Amino acid sequence: MLEQLLIFTRGGLILWTCKEIGNALKGSPIDTLIRSCLLEERSGAVSFNYDAPGAAYTLKWTFHNDLGLVFVAVYQRILHLLYVDDLLSMVKQSFSEIYDPKRMAYDDFDETFRQLRIEAEARAEELRKTKQVGKPVSSVKKQGQVSKPGLEGGNKRVSEGGSKKDDGDGNKAKVSTLTNGHSNGNHQMEDDSQETDLANGKENTSSNVAVDLSKLQKLRSKGVRGRGGVRKTDSIGNKSSKVAAAEPAKKATKKNRVWDDAAPKQSKLDFTDSIAENGNNDHVDIVAADQGESMMDKEEVFSSDSESEDDDEPGSDEKPAEAKKKGWFSSVFQSITGKANLERTDLGPALKALKERLMTKNVVEEIAEKLCESVEASLEGKKLSSFTRISSTVQAAMEDALVRILTPRRSIDILRDVHAAKEQRKPYVVVFVGVNGVGKSTNLAKVAYWLQQHKVSVMMAACDTFRSGAVEQLRTHARRLQIPIFEKGYEKDPAVVAKEAIQEATRNGSDVVLVDTAGRMQDNEPLMRALSKLINLNQPDLVLFVGEALVGNDAVDQLSKFNQKLSDLSTSGNPRLIDGILLTKFDTIDDKVGAALSMVYISGSPVMFVGCGQSYTDLKKLNVKAIVKTLLK
Repeated sequence: MLEQLLIFTRGGLILWTCKEIGNALKGSPIDTLIRSCLLEERSGAVSFNYDAPGAAYTLKWTFHNDLGLVFVAVYQRILHLLYVDDLLSMVKQSFSEIYDPKRMAYDDFDETFRQLRIEAEARAEELRKTKQVGKPVSSVKKQGQVSKPGLEGGNKRVSEGGSKKDDGDGNKAKVSTLTNGHSNGNHQMEDDSQETDLANGKENTSSNVAVDLSKLQKLRSKGVRGRGGVRKTDSIGNKSSKVAAAEPAKKATKKNRVWDDAAPKQSKLDFTDSIAENGNNDHVDIVAADQGESMMDKEEVFSSDSESEDDDEPGSDEKPAEAKKKGWFSSVFQSITGKANLERTDLGPALKALKERLMTKNVVEEIAEKLCESVEASLEGKKLSSFTRISSTVQAAMEDALVRILTPRRSIDILRDVHAAKEQRKPYVVVFVGVNGVGKSTNLAKVAYWLQQHKVSVMMAACDTFRSGAVEQLRTHARRLQIPIFEKGYEKDPAVVAKEAIQEATRNGSDVVLVDTAGRMQDNEPLMRALSKLINLNQPDLVLFVGEALVGNDAVDQLSKFNQKLSDLSTSGNPRLIDGILLTKFDTIDDKVGAALSMVYISGSPVMFVGCGQSYTDLKKLNVKAIVKTLLK
């Protein structure tokens, strides 16, 4: 049974709801649909499932893009209502005829909706009865159906002309059966050509596909390559083969040449200062004097000099054949007068070119396809304005969609949150998680340096007790930045080490605790369980996922599985998931910036930091406009 049907504008103004149904919805399925689907450019999906305490709903929707209206139907997920799509289409058509932007109440639409609903239910019932009646007939056809000649099973083809005929040597040729496209080294012919020959009454003679065993044996005896590509010979005691096999063993390895004027070998390549075990060093200065201001505090200026040149590029995506077909006068006339309404066939070529462009920028194919479907749903039925091309309209819509995705849904201001936690006399805890080798420890030091620039006292917690040298690496960063570090060595429980570090920071009055964790693959169950324990036990204020900008499809797998494992292994009813993303190695990817879009789209978490170098100052914010322009360039 239909639970609710409502019509509202894109601005959020509800124009009409079905009073006849009048069922009170449990939870807030409409708000969740708007937040999680419509605003996140997932409107190209078929339906949306919403789970509430005591109810499970399925929501379907459609748009009237020209009028800016949204039509949403809600029904119980357990019910498979066949008439919902048809009903939404009829309601959309009927309501658009009476819609007036100045009008706020549509009470007279109740009777129209009742008739449309009865008509849609009648159609669905008639279709269901037709399917039930048609099932026995189809089964009878299948039982009495004669198999096509030349076909046997799912992937076997039997050649025609199967009557045993004598070949040129007088041997009986059997009817050959090709399995999986190959039989005794002979390749299967194309299905279309064989079926054409069968239709014309031609017989495939056995000489084409049958195997003459006597000829094959003669060829093999002469040294012709067999099926596996191995050269077979009948001369077993061939001396030349023995000599050839023995030659590689006699070859001597080439020795390195030693030059007379070569430079003397360096006995020591480690030029670091000798430092005592206690970490005291009078020659180490604070890095702030050498490194300067962090790039996080510098406003990145985005140059728009090439915007006019880039805007002309989408026109080249249109096929020249279509331009010739329409003619010069008709295309100019259409650009002046504008097209009545955009259809899927009009948007197809431009969206296909846009999808390929996104994939070349390292965007995951599945995400690029979903974005194009969402843009198509937002533009279908919309009137094209004068002097506007379809390609430029599609690109503008995609640009708006990408800006909405990359712009954070909620503001995460670390400095503001740090001062709020300081007022409550507790440290602000940040946990860095991610796979192996992405640069968690290095970028943790960059974040610590940036916090130092804002007069925030920081303490590091060495909770990577698994990898050799991890504690020493973090100790080196702490010594160079003159930041206290809490460590317990190796083979300790990282959750307990983090808890003790937070307690130590509370006693010492540190404002922020940066927790370094061991790198782990998303499929490593024991390490993911240890990470979940660390997060559940200490309840950090921020969980940062550190990921490489170099990854493509693996970015989706990493983030989705990290979130899934943290949710599955959590002991609380409200599990802690990833709050933000730190994207590393951004200076090595040129224009392949699609990983940022893929990570944000799949997780809904914003990119908070971008690592773009090796020094402590090489940490900056994500420039959304620059990323969008690079993706569409």
